[in-house]
Amino acid sequence: MSQFREIITKSVVAKGRKYTQTHHTILPPNKPSGILGCWIINHEYKAKKAGDKTEVFGSYEINVWYSFHDHTKTAVVTEKVEYKDNIRLSYRDDDSQGDDDVWVKVLQQPNCQEAVISDCGTKINVQAERELSVEVTGETKICVTVNPYEDEWDIERETAEEHDSK
Repeated sequence: MSQFREIITKSVVAKGRKYTQTHHTILPPNKPSGILGCWIINHEYKAKKAGDKTEVFGSYEINVWYSFHDHTKTAVVTEKVEYKDNIRLSYRDDDSQGDDDVWVKVLQQPNCQEAVISDCGTKINVQAERELSVEVTGETKICVTVNPYEDEWDIERETAEEHDSK
């Protein structure tokens, strides 16, 4: 005959994922004549649960290496960009209780897809991408079956005690 036990534990109660492409316009101090490179560094983020979604607040720096004065000089322009991603959650357990913790995993670090000089010739247009995944953990209840169990150690001890008493 089985018995059941209810156990309260922490588990993943909701998940979400979002891919984002963004466009940024950077105004360098000199009129660019060519783009030599673009990279994104110093990605930082934090998240909080907001209803049926999570809000991820983050920032990163865009660095563009460019030439100017008819390709005779070079410089790097840096711009810090801030973002807020709202990520919808798919719930696995609508009845979870307690404080929810949000865990963020970066599936694709922000990176530059394209950097070009704008049509007006004074700005640099940067297209960036990133992908984030979130998991929300909370207290939930699970039900387990408890089966009668005898430990080999207990059986050996009982046998030894019976043997010693004879």
